[in-house]
Amino acid sequence: MALKQPHVHRAAVIAMRLVDIADAIDLTAAESLWAHHARTAAARGRLTNAPPKAVAFGVPPVQLTLDPQLIDIGGQPMQATVMARLYDFGAVAFSLRIAADELSWADFSSRVNAVDAALGLASDAPVWPKLVEQITTIMRPALSRPSLVPLQEDYLLGLVHAMEGVSTTASLHHDIDLVPLLSGESRPLSEQARQDLLRQRFSYYADDLVVLTWDRAFIVEPRNDSDVVDILEVANAQLLELRYYDELLDAELPRMYDLVEATLHVASPFAARRYADLARHLYTLVAEVTEITEKVDNALQVTEDVYLARVYASALELFRVSHVSKAVDRKLAIIRDSYAALYEEASSKRGELLELAIILLIVVEIVIAVMRHV
Repeated sequence: MALKQPHVHRAAVIAMRLVDIADAIDLTAAESLWAHHARTAAARGRLTNAPPKAVAFGVPPVQLTLDPQLIDIGGQPMQATVMARLYDFGAVAFSLRIAADELSWADFSSRVNAVDAALGLASDAPVWPKLVEQITTIMRPALSRPSLVPLQEDYLLGLVHAMEGVSTTASLHHDIDLVPLLSGESRPLSEQARQDLLRQRFSYYADDLVVLTWDRAFIVEPRNDSDVVDILEVANAQLLELRYYDELLDAELPRMYDLVEATLHVASPFAARRYADLARHLYTLVAEVTEITEKVDNALQVTEDVYLARVYASALELFRVSHVSKAVDRKLAIIRDSYAALYEEASSKRGELLELAIILLIVVEIVIAVMRHV
């Protein structure tokens, strides 16, 4: 049986680019800097429809509306509205929204893939570095230790607000072929691959739908609710930051081993200070990474909204956020153990130095006593 070809009346394609620009961002300072630059107040992000007690940002990000950009999509210039969100743990999430109104389903699917070709990681689109440079320049006084080589994550969303020719979203994946849109592939996929792509499907009402994959999502939302889009942004931001600290610790561990090895080979009665200094360095590193990862873990607090909680949990699972988080925890545990060992070694060296001092004092007293006797 031939699949239906519905008509998409009102829709958009959203290309997200999330960039780690600093260890932390002072959001209060960022609001002041933006007000001075743009002569307009920045907004604090919040979920539009979910009750604040049900779902809320841990620390609401600062939301900025940037100048529209003209993007070449499949050889056709199209205007994209641009928004940026600054998160306190050092990430900025850019969203380029391109209208996709009055298209057949096949053309809408092609539009999604064309946006990916123009703005995806493989495209090397100049608009992203331009936006990063703009925000970094404006916000520099609010940035704590700006990143020299920013880490990046991408995500693509096909968002439909009004579509004709589909009676219910419950059977939409049977009525129309979502796979080319979700996979970005032009060649036919195996049945197993198709099932994997369509596995993460969620609906709350009879007329909405969310289908999640690793790097894309398809959303039907007739009420202009942006909560699912915001949740996917937060999940990607969490992945980005945990990846950053995972790579940071990957680079730090070999240096730590070299420092520990060099310190252990110091044959000096005053080596205790070297042990203590290195231990303090490791403790500071653990404290800083733990503080930031806790902020990342608490970026979004989902309590009572079961539907959004399911979407959020599935996104975190798909993005393997818990896997990266566990890797960070393992490396922190190694550094904590090294800190404890160094602290014990420093205490031992101090004890040896104290014993040596006592012996030296005894020898001095004996010498003085002998000299007095003589």
